[in-house]
Amino acid sequence: MNRRRRIYEGKAKILYEGPEPGTLVQHFKDDATAGNGAKHEIIDGKGVLNNRISEFIFDKLNGLNIPTHFMRRLNMREQLIREVEIIPLEVVVRNVAAGSLCKRLGLESGTPLPRSIIEFYYKDDKLNDPLVAEEHITAFGWASPQELDDIMSLAIRVNDFLSGLFMGVGIQLIDFKIECGRLFEGDMMRIVVADEISPDSCRLWDIKTRNKLDKDRFREDMGGLVDAYREVAQRLGILVESENALATGPRLVK
Repeated sequence: MNRRRRIYEGKAKILYEGPEPGTLVQHFKDDATAGNGAKHEIIDGKGVLNNRISEFIFDKLNGLNIPTHFMRRLNMREQLIREVEIIPLEVVVRNVAAGSLCKRLGLESGTPLPRSIIEFYYKDDKLNDPLVAEEHITAFGWASPQELDDIMSLAIRVNDFLSGLFMGVGIQLIDFKIECGRLFEGDMMRIVVADEISPDSCRLWDIKTRNKLDKDRFREDMGGLVDAYREVAQRLGILVESENALATGPRLVK
């Protein structure tokens, strides 16, 4: 992809211009970050696993008529996606108390919530992605009231799907983050799910052992990040186990 123009580089991904107008190539890096980049390491194989898991989930969402920017996977690290205008919000859906919610409200980690809660965070690393209310979003024009309704509807539908998907393979979906964007098609515009959905953006706990299978292993210095991501991929049927898996890296199921 070095010959293509780089559009944007974030902490975990790079966007390049796509082969056709209205498309981009999304490249998954091996970088692991926490605290808005305050903690940073390169973990071999992480990008490959996130690319494959995110492809699997987005393909399922598309099949359920939940609109996304995803078109197809190009190779081990890259996807072809539709170019969208990203709405500057992180949309977090919480099913169980964990992370910053526990710190803010004094809840014990692992406490089931009375119902799923949707939170919005303004995307700005310099401000540490502050929690914002719907009034902030509409007042500052980050999204219109109708767009906000569409975003919340998408978030609920994604939560319903992901909860069932992971429950079926013995994993509890604690919470997850999505981003949304405006997809322009001629004179029409619609809100779609963008970015990625992977163990980088979800909290995933083994139902029986409560073992963490997500980026909290990096945040909390637990180790075994790639092994945990590989476990998620194997349970979803994306990867097959092999005797030399740790030496050769993940092998894709064709």
